[in-house]
Amino acid sequence: MEHTALKYLAEDDRPREKMLLKGRHALSDAELIAILIGSGSRNESAVQLSQRILKSCENDLNALAKLSIKELCEFKGIGDAKAISIAAALELGRRRKENDAETKPTIVSSKVAYELLRSSLSDLPHEEFWILILNRANRLIKKECISKGGISATLVDARLVFKPAILNSASSIILAHNHPSGNLRASDEDIKLTKKLKEAGKYFDISIFDHIIVGENAYFSFADEGLLNN
Repeated sequence: MEHTALKYLAEDDRPREKMLLKGRHALSDAELIAILIGSGSRNESAVQLSQRILKSCENDLNALAKLSIKELCEFKGIGDAKAISIAAALELGRRRKENDAETKPTIVSSKVAYELLRSSLSDLPHEEFWILILNRANRLIKKECISKGGISATLVDARLVFKPAILNSASSIILAHNHPSGNLRASDEDIKLTKKLKEAGKYFDISIFDHIIVGENAYFSFADEGLLNN
């Protein structure tokens, strides 16, 4: 019955019908994207177009999430509206993951901090600087973006770092930024900045608990490497 129903449908309509008949979990990534974009072009179906887009990202949704609207529009058959639909769906998925992770946990290790930061920083094509604001029990109060920069660096003002920490009565903070290049090694600038903020925190009685450099599937912890003692 299901096979017969699918057989006589136009190819662009099959993902929608398949979802109705079998549920959303039965659809491939390409079929889900095909539903988002609605239609293909004269030469290929929505599913084929979606497969082509995914193939260019090695079928990695994390890589797809890194593409900008402009980059998505470079695919023949994708205009602004379709690119925005794809980007919006991926952003909703990122926010859902972020909400699931944020249950105001106690930060007991660098890995816990990394998992809280990963959804916000791992997919970005540019560098951003964030802080985790903690209370006396090292429980998360708030996560906040401090600055956004270019591909290789972002400017960080100590006043902007400590303002939200002070307003939220922080006892300590965790510094965090990403390296879009994928290189997790702490640069000389990273080390100098950490030392500068550590000294500034003494004036506000706010300690630096850690500094995390976030990668897609890995991270670097200043605390774990003993760099906060320098």
